[in-house]
Amino acid sequence: MSAPRTVLAVIPARGGSKGVPGKNLAPVGGVPLVARAVRACLGARRVTHVAVSTDDPDIAAVAAGAGAEVVHRPDGLAGDTATSEAAVLHALDAHASRHGRPADVVLLVQCTSPFLTSGDVDGVTAEVLDHGADTALTVAPSHGFLWRHGAPADPADRDAVGVNHDKAHRPRRQDRSPEYLETGAAYAMDAAGFRARGHRFFGRTALVPTDPARVLEIDDPHDLARARALAPLLDPVDTPTRADVDAVVLDFDGTQTDDRVLIDSDGRELVAVHRGDGLGVAALRRAGLHLLILSTEKNPVVAARARKLHVPVLHGIDRKDAALKHWCEEYGVDPQRVLYAGNDVNDLPCLGLVGWPVAVADAHAAVRAAARAVTTARGGAGAVREIAAWLLGPGLDPTAHPRSPQGK
Repeated sequence: MSAPRTVLAVIPARGGSKGVPGKNLAPVGGVPLVARAVRACLGARRVTHVAVSTDDPDIAAVAAGAGAEVVHRPDGLAGDTATSEAAVLHALDAHASRHGRPADVVLLVQCTSPFLTSGDVDGVTAEVLDHGADTALTVAPSHGFLWRHGAPADPADRDAVGVNHDKAHRPRRQDRSPEYLETGAAYAMDAAGFRARGHRFFGRTALVPTDPARVLEIDDPHDLARARALAPLLDPVDTPTRADVDAVVLDFDGTQTDDRVLIDSDGRELVAVHRGDGLGVAALRRAGLHLLILSTEKNPVVAARARKLHVPVLHGIDRKDAALKHWCEEYGVDPQRVLYAGNDVNDLPCLGLVGWPVAVADAHAAVRAAARAVTTARGGAGAVREIAAWLLGPGLDPTAHPRSPQGK
């Protein structure tokens, strides 16, 4: 029996960007662009490995947090003149060295297409794996009429001519075959052929049509603003309900607060919390969910807030993930049915332990990348109230599962 064919998705994401500084880490829908690309590839059924090629340590951290392998790109392949093909070839070599066998199919997936879907990735992969194409790319069907100036070299000639139509004959849309616009989102290539040719189009090329409404390439700040406006309309909703979750564990600083600390002249610390978060916690408690506040800080204000909310607290914890695992074992809670909400890198081990890792809107980029859901509210500004609304509905009516909050 032959071994399954290896499909490597390569996401080039260098640190430098002149049009949009820090572009590959820019959040859209609360998730950095590089993490969105990683998620689309990890969700594709036919992809076996996902690698992010980068020269930037922050991008590398976010990519790893999102579940990708990181290929550290040398400086010679990270400048303004470096090509995507060069990055893919380097990633192919790194993959073969790391895994002991070459990839059969390689994909080039661009971070700058934020609304790429896993179905699009599977589509280009299937054309090469199953249907005999050498290369494939995502395209958007178009019935648009294209024009150009008749004589671009002569500024005096302003007579426009049709590129894909005769301007003297304007057929109806239904009477025209569509043209296809290259989206720039995903390309698939037979890996051996790509190595031999060094470019992404060779042999027989297949087109994989995608939804034109989802086609957007981020090249300048205006594109980024449009992507952020479209994200609530185009992104799939993946938030938990009460049926998915048995326990809610909350970080404190930066999750239930805005991460600021006020210190008076005697050294006493003060933080601000959100009354709506308190209402949300009360509703979760009435609904019978297991609740816990878990904090690294050993601070009286954490304990005082926990008493106010009538929620158990573990604070002054160095290994939050070990404490969370022990707590789940003690109370018989399946970690896959735990929602953990956090905001900073010390929350990453806990996010990796639970079934519903959640980041608040202003969380560190690596935390947003590792999260399954991201709140629209910032930490200390109603994020916990929003989580409660996911589980119990906007009215926060508790589901009828009466039991002791700690199940003991």
